[in-house]
Amino acid sequence: MRGKLVSALAACALALSAAPALADAIDGYDDASGDLQPYLQCVPYARQVSGIQIYGDAWTWWDQAEGRYARGHTPRAGAVMAFQPYGTMTLGHVAAVSRVLDSRTVLLRHANWSPIDGRRGQIENDVRAVDVSPDNDWSEVRVWYAPIQDLGTTAWPVAGFIYPAPDARTTFRLAKTEPAKPVAPSRGFLKAFASFDAPTSTPLVAKETRSKGKPVDLVAQIARN
Repeated sequence: MRGKLVSALAACALALSAAPALADAIDGYDDASGDLQPYLQCVPYARQVSGIQIYGDAWTWWDQAEGRYARGHTPRAGAVMAFQPYGTMTLGHVAAVSRVLDSRTVLLRHANWSPIDGRRGQIENDVRAVDVSPDNDWSEVRVWYAPIQDLGTTAWPVAGFIYPAPDARTTFRLAKTEPAKPVAPSRGFLKAFASFDAPTSTPLVAKETRSKGKPVDLVAQIARN
């Protein structure tokens, strides 16, 4: 009887290790308690490495991206693969594509998929994901699973890819105007500051002067000249 119990417990442990870590609560918070979970979630890591600014459970990313980011079913480096909930992965999953190897294989960067050394929330970079959909449309994938050092056997459903927006800094550089051409100072301006031309070893110190009890507006005076 004891031998059967040990075998049953071992089989249960093996089954648990053969499935990816449970999907993420909102940005690392436990939905039930509201407490910060003690391991890295897939959502903040995917946001960090992709630059796609979407928040909330992984399964909501695909719909949230509509109208904000381009979406499609062709993998591209930098895009986020949005997994649909399936089995124990009740909240979905998101992973960034680091490289496209061929029409059926990509490398992913993601967190909280494989338990490593018995711990959840681990980061995996450049691990394989293979398209196993019948039509090669990336609707189903098998993903590298660290405990078995191979692709997992489950065909995980994928909603598609969310593509990052163009680099905002590049857009800013293109939008910058050319520097304004220098304008020769007027005679009045040169006259007002003629005394500054003489070299002096004493640093210039701005002093307030008054005329008839009222402050002198130097800017207005210069403009009138």
